[in-house]
Amino acid sequence: MDFWQRYRAIDARDPRFDGQFFTAVRTTGIYCRPSCPARTPKAKNVTFYETSAAAHEAGYPACKRCLPEAVPGTPAWNLRSDVAGRAMRLINDGVISREGVEGLARRLGYSARQLNRILSHELGAGPLSLARASRAQTARTLLVSTDMLLADVAFASGFNSVRQFNDTIGEVFAMTPTAVRATAAKPSSRRGSQARNMDPVPSELTLNLPYREPFDPGIFDFLAIRAVPGIEVADSDALGVKTYSRTIQLPHGDGSFTVSHDPRMSGQSLQLTATSVDLHDLPALLSRVRRLFDLDADPQAIDEALATDSRLSGSVAETPGIRLPGAVDPQELLVRAMVGQQITVSAARTALTQLSVAGSPASVPSFGLDRLFPTAAHIAEHGRNLLRGPQRRIDSLLAAAEAMANGELDFGYGDDLAGLERKLLPLSGVGPWTVGYVAMRVLGASDVFLGNDAAVRNGLKAMPRGPGLSSDFREVSPWRSYGTMHLWRAAAGAPRVREGALKTGQR
Repeated sequence: MDFWQRYRAIDARDPRFDGQFFTAVRTTGIYCRPSCPARTPKAKNVTFYETSAAAHEAGYPACKRCLPEAVPGTPAWNLRSDVAGRAMRLINDGVISREGVEGLARRLGYSARQLNRILSHELGAGPLSLARASRAQTARTLLVSTDMLLADVAFASGFNSVRQFNDTIGEVFAMTPTAVRATAAKPSSRRGSQARNMDPVPSELTLNLPYREPFDPGIFDFLAIRAVPGIEVADSDALGVKTYSRTIQLPHGDGSFTVSHDPRMSGQSLQLTATSVDLHDLPALLSRVRRLFDLDADPQAIDEALATDSRLSGSVAETPGIRLPGAVDPQELLVRAMVGQQITVSAARTALTQLSVAGSPASVPSFGLDRLFPTAAHIAEHGRNLLRGPQRRIDSLLAAAEAMANGELDFGYGDDLAGLERKLLPLSGVGPWTVGYVAMRVLGASDVFLGNDAAVRNGLKAMPRGPGLSSDFREVSPWRSYGTMHLWRAAAGAPRVREGALKTGQR
């Protein structure tokens, strides 16, 4: 978007653009979200920034009226495959807190100095400032959604000290942490221990998950029919409340979480409940859950583009706000994709259930879940005794698991599509479909069309045909991954997903 497109967006107070850019106003000395209800400033007094960190660097604190940190993130980090986009995916996952700027630069293939120069040029702030802004956003979420002790909030947000936390909150929000907490109309209660000492493993924590409307809860159905017993569970009650729970391995230990969607709630109807998660892992958990449910997407822009294709327009009208499921662990997703090649979803879940015996027990079982998805090392060691099917497929999976376990194969959120292809295509048993599927779910790649997928072909047959439209759906680029989701749903018999109905051609 150019300056005047953004200016028209803030003049219209369009909430679609909240989180996608930030508006700094010289006369007031603050920065706002595009939908801020304050009077539209004169254009000559406005500066637009790609990130809140850039506004911080320029000396602007956040607006106390519109709270620009309380919005979904930008979908640009999935759309962009450049260094800036890849870096932001890793920063949001907490890489700087765990490995420092040197570790982030190493993952991206640059020196720390080069990376700082690139990000400062592209985003207006260096990696440390971007990580600092991410911590401030996490801290605000915890302050207004929980009654955690302030010291706990500081360390859970990734700050190294309470003093650093207090200074950052003061600079970003021009308020003390206590004042930020007071902006919440009705803070949720933190369940579990409230002891006055540092509690690194809270028993339970509930947070709201912001997103852009509309939101299609069909993503819960997608996850439900793929849920591996003991590791995942999904449910829906008579009132339409949907839940998805699973165990997860995080950098400082394992834990579990539940995401629930209650259609009776006005506005933001998604909640995350984290159980037995180390406080230091909360930023990574929040980032991965947001990726899993595609909560930073711009559904109106996506639906508008998809609706221009006559084959998809009816499905878009029936199912607005469809989401692209992500992945909480890149290695796990590759294993799932390889296990499920050329078989039904139901058969793949059966095979994964057998394989899950190799997983470690959960340290604190909850939600009826008692184990973790097996690591690559566990699969390489025990998989041959647990897997059934063609020997060649088993050999391919075990070879991939061994390569991941010994570090020979290293991929993740910081890759781009071309890099992912270079890493995965040489593997035996991995073809273009597998790479595309992994890119969709690990990278959040929005423009992947799986034309050789059997379910996609079946979905095409179930949809009306339009004249003069390309077979690869190029007209709806860069949102073809979401078109693929509509086709999968059509193949499964939308609006309800029939368990086991999907079968892919190249999985």
